[in-house]
Amino acid sequence: MPMTDAARTIPPATPPQLPPTEATPTSALDRALVRGLAWAGSVKWASQLVAWGATLFVARLLVPADYGLFAMAAVYMGLVTLLSEFGIGSAVVVLRDLSMRQVAEVNTLSLGFGAAAFLVSCVAAIPLGRFFEAPGLPPIVIALSSAFLITAFRVVPYSLLQKDLRFKLVAIIDGAQSLATSIGMVTLALLGFGYWTLVLGGLIGATVSTVLVLLARRCPFASPQPRALKPVILYGWHMVVTRIAFYVYSSADLFVAGKMLPRSALGSYSFASTLAIMLPEKILALLASVTPSIFSSVQTQSANLRRYLLSLTEGVALITFPATLGLAAVAEDFVLAALGEKWRVMIAPMQVLAAYAGIRSIAALPGNLLNVIGEIRYSMWVQVAAAATLPFAFYVGSHWGAVGIAAAWVVVHPVVNAPLFWRTFRKIELPVRQYVDALSPALVASAIMVVVILVVRRFLPPWPPLLLLTIDIGLGASVYVLALVTLHRERVRTFYHTLKLLRS
Repeated sequence: MPMTDAARTIPPATPPQLPPTEATPTSALDRALVRGLAWAGSVKWASQLVAWGATLFVARLLVPADYGLFAMAAVYMGLVTLLSEFGIGSAVVVLRDLSMRQVAEVNTLSLGFGAAAFLVSCVAAIPLGRFFEAPGLPPIVIALSSAFLITAFRVVPYSLLQKDLRFKLVAIIDGAQSLATSIGMVTLALLGFGYWTLVLGGLIGATVSTVLVLLARRCPFASPQPRALKPVILYGWHMVVTRIAFYVYSSADLFVAGKMLPRSALGSYSFASTLAIMLPEKILALLASVTPSIFSSVQTQSANLRRYLLSLTEGVALITFPATLGLAAVAEDFVLAALGEKWRVMIAPMQVLAAYAGIRSIAALPGNLLNVIGEIRYSMWVQVAAAATLPFAFYVGSHWGAVGIAAAWVVVHPVVNAPLFWRTFRKIELPVRQYVDALSPALVASAIMVVVILVVRRFLPPWPPLLLLTIDIGLGASVYVLALVTLHRERVRTFYHTLKLLRS
């Protein structure tokens, strides 16, 4: 998509910051990592609370049919969104030797992919409406697809902000997008826009985000040269295939459950899965917004890659292991107290899924690291193998109901994911013993916590579920902290020292 000379010569709004090199003090990267996670985490959680409130308010004004029509469009949009950016943003962050000319060409390429995604959606809109037998669907698909044109302008500048380690600004922009979406949806719902509330609210947020990104980090355009952009296209292709493969196998359990199980069992499995992986998914999204830039900054330094992988793994495990294993231990009291007797059927699958959710939360880090150090093709094929294997495993497991599908995650996912760990350990020369040692504080303390909860629970009288759940949570948290401080005092001190970086 050739651009005019005036467009090509647009100067950046702020001088580009030099990316960290091998000469960059490690403490500066440590501080950027901790502060980035802190800012991204606090803004994400605060904006999530606002979004939940807005969603509940809007849901009271709309009718279920409005959400049904929007969900039909979301099925299509979820897949096209994976393809629209073509991994360009990740390539800009990871490929650190790109010249400013190449970045300008990539910026133009981003507009081309955004326009292509919009045009494809316009063509597909009417067939989608006929397939779902929903005449009102095509305008919704076309309107939603206009977001591809809007966000195409922000893909490269946003990635440059991440590459420059400007995590605080990125977090503020993301928070502003969420806030604008929430305010827009509430306003439109009050004005009686019906299902268009859901469509236009998202477009408002995308527009606000794009404007803020361009104000913070503008990037020039240049006519793409295929030879110069070959590394970007190749990396983007591998990233797209990786994302599609992940999308396939991470959604396959619900697809199989929908085909093989009664509707009630499907509903219980779906809800159990949502609750079990809610915290790990939030943490993984948080890591995905920060860690690629940090890994990329030290991508040729094995010692620092080892240190960051071990530190992040230990930190994630300290949070997710007690939460997920604790949920598995108190699943019965939680379900009965929060949802009632009619949801008892979801207890068993939730126990299995929650017990494994902690492992899933740390399993993504080796793959993210491989993507940054030039091993994305290997990572891609592992994800493709998972997409080819796990759906069959879910089908086999479905013969034992929802628990069988949940068990397939525990049995098969570690096997198909093991090559990522093996390759990562080999590439950065990380002994397995050191990795296990990083997991041991969270694993040992969580195991003690679960044992104490289960033992004490056997001696408690049949009190109301809410009271039992309160006792479980208080007891579990106390035992976990006590076990950490008693058995791993030095590691707790190190973790506290890391947190002090926020104030330095």
